[in-house]
Amino acid sequence: MRLLGLFKRLRRTPPPIPDDIWNSVRADTPWLCRLDEVRAGRLATLSARFLHEKAITPVGELTLDAPARCRLAALCCLPLLEFGGEGLHGWRQVLVYPDAFRVNRSHVDAAGVLHEWQDELIGEAWEQGPLILSWADIEADCADPRAGYCVAAHEMAHKLDALDGVLDGTPPLPRPWQREWARDFQSAYDAFADAVDAGRRTAIDPYAVESPEEFFAVATEYHFSDPQLLRSQMPAVADHLRRLYGASPFEPWPLLRATARDPAP
Repeated sequence: MRLLGLFKRLRRTPPPIPDDIWNSVRADTPWLCRLDEVRAGRLATLSARFLHEKAITPVGELTLDAPARCRLAALCCLPLLEFGGEGLHGWRQVLVYPDAFRVNRSHVDAAGVLHEWQDELIGEAWEQGPLILSWADIEADCADPRAGYCVAAHEMAHKLDALDGVLDGTPPLPRPWQREWARDFQSAYDAFADAVDAGRRTAIDPYAVESPEEFFAVATEYHFSDPQLLRSQMPAVADHLRRLYGASPFEPWPLLRATARDPAP
């Protein structure tokens, strides 16, 4: 029995990503090339586990070679640098569309009338189902990484949010932190919704007002793509996300180096 247990543990150990592929992807991906060596090594391990555990399925005529799959895995694992591999639990497949994709929606209103329509999406995360991403938008994010968008981080935020069984904008956290998070995010969300409802122009994408879970996911994108803007607009939210995700690769370099010594939350 002991040998069987050892065999299972060894079988689950994913093979590392080949150095030539990892080094090339890291050099060519804006978020990755700015990580210090400790965090980059941690991300390489998480990315290897992602590639080992997740079935990456290109849709249509899209093909993804080994470096493309490595980049996809690394961007999806970027929000897990401090949270850890537990963030990969509960789902097994990644569907990758060549571009934005359409989904059918339906809703029965209070009067019992069925409404049906189509949404065009660049990403979607089902609570216990696949992660769905547009490859064209992943490439666009990498081409302009400071624009406020990172679709892979956005959808992974939803996956973290869903780990406790409820999509409500709060990932699993220690109870005292969870109370602080809920208080600060609700306050920021309410203020942001008031601004959008009043027709005021906002520095943060107004899509964040759709729901508390979208507010968390959009704020996650800004943490990774424009942390200074997020901090100027929502300092309490920025503090929580920095604690959850660690230092953003786009924080000023001296601050980023200093946080390499910070303990995980």
